This record gives sequence, structure tokens and C-alpha cells, in this order.
Amino acid sequence: MKINFTKMHGLGNDFILIDCRQTELDNPSELSKKLCHRRLGIGADQILLLKDSIIADFKMRIFNADGSEVEMCGNGIRCLAKYIWDKSLSDKKILNIETLAGIMRPEKKGKLVKVDMGEPIFESKKIPVAINSKKKKSKKKTQKPEAIIDFPLKIENKEFKITCLSMGNPHTIIFVDDLSNFPVTYYGPWIENNNIFPKRTNVEFIQVINPSEINMRVWERGSGETMACGTGASAAAVASSIKGLTGRNVTIHLLGGDLFIDWAGDNHVYMTGPAVEVFEGIIEK
Repeated sequence: MKINFTKMHGLGNDFILIDCRQTELDNPSELSKKLCHRRLGIGADQILLLKDSIIADFKMRIFNADGSEVEMCGNGIRCLAKYIWDKSLSDKKILNIETLAGIMRPEKKGKLVKVDMGEPIFESKKIPVAINSKKKKSKKKTQKPEAIIDFPLKIENKEFKITCLSMGNPHTIIFVDDLSNFPVTYYGPWIENNNIFPKRTNVEFIQVINPSEINMRVWERGSGETMACGTGASAAAVASSIKGLTGRNVTIHLLGGDLFIDWAGDNHVYMTGPAVEVFEGIIEK
């Protein structure tokens, strides 16, 4: 069986995009592990599957390099949108894309793509994190739970202050003083697989430069350290804002380049960044 694919990236976070609207893949999890291998396959952080949807314009499924399926990918959805526009699959400037995290809406912004990432989720059970966020006693049933901010998490002999939230997928944000020398690849997997995270977690290590700029490195659940993460950048911007370290409109500097995040007045997080096609090819399954 021959499969057509397009290799794409968003700030170095790279993907193998496969149009599955006419072809159904038997075992996308195993295929992802095979194709994403940097030595024995094409090489990528994830595969993106473009599918038809009965509730939106298109549907996106995402599989990590380790074969696990995830809810959402910010860089991935920008690449998917660019593919749709480049192949003239839709002439809409704002697309509705079905994901496991809900309907996402990428929009053309010149050469960039802007995505409505939805509202951040702070409730521990919905992130999910197996700890209880603190609540103030109230008779009002509508009171929202407080965010998990600076919760102490001990890894070996080091204690981290973690801030947790979901942007359709789970994120754990850790503020560090010297990001360039921080051992991301050592602590990343320890935190990702900690037993307080029932579905594992993405881990963002960030250093606030000023109220409008953040440096960030990310350990992605199921993929390891990647050059960029759109949902992670969104989560980092929200976390730094609720801690009072930045405003709600920030530039996130990642290893692969910059993302622009706006936590707007409607409580939605808007992410803007590039998407690039690298090459096309055909593989034999």
C-alpha cells in the first residue's frame, strides 16, 4: 500500500501529514512509531491525519512518536490549516477543525496562521492532575475552583513549584532562572510520567524576561524535547499572567522561533505563528 505524505513544521516542531479522507489507515499508532523514527523512518515529532468531519470542516487526529494519540497540537493545527489552503481544499479564511480537544479555528493572518485555542482549564480533575486545587468555602455552587499554582513536586532531591492547566491537553509549567543551562532532558521525563498525572503531562520550563517576553523549552508528552509547542506556549503565557509576571499578550521565544500569544478579554487564548511545508513524498506501508 502506497501512502502520500507531506512533511511540515511549525518552528521546528515537525510533522508527517497524511490525507486520510479517501484512505483509512489500519493502525495509525504503529505507523506513527515507524514513520517518526529519526533513523529508520522519515523522522518527526508526530503524524497528523486529515479526515472528514460531520461536525466541522475537517477533522485532525494526532499521534506522537511513541504511538500515543493526543488531544491537540497548536503547531500541528497551523500546519494542517496551511496544507488545506495550499491544496485548495477550502477557500474559507477561518476553518473549523474537529479535534479531541473540541473545535479549533485556524485563521489566515498574512503569511502566519492564527488559532483560537479556546479557554484555559484550571480544574484539577479536568486537566487532569491527581491533586485537589484549593477552594474557598462558599455556598455558591457556581464558584470555580482555583488554579494549581506553585504546587510543590519533589523529583529526587529537587523540589519544583509547578503550575498546571489544560489547553485541551495537560500542561505543567515550571519557572526557572537559567533556562539555557537547565537539564530539560533529565527532568522532563520524570515529571511527564509522575503518578500525579493520570494521562501524563507536557512540561514547559520557562524563564520570564520581561512582562511581554518569555523564553521557553518544552518536554512534550510522548515525543521528548521539541523545538516548539503551541499549546505549551499558550499554557505558559496563561501561567505567567496568573502569577502576575507578565501581561496577557506575550511573545514566547522557543528553540525554533517565536509564537505570539494573546489571552484575550473573552478568556480565549489566541496563538499566532508560522507553518512551513518541507517536502512531499510517497511511502510503501
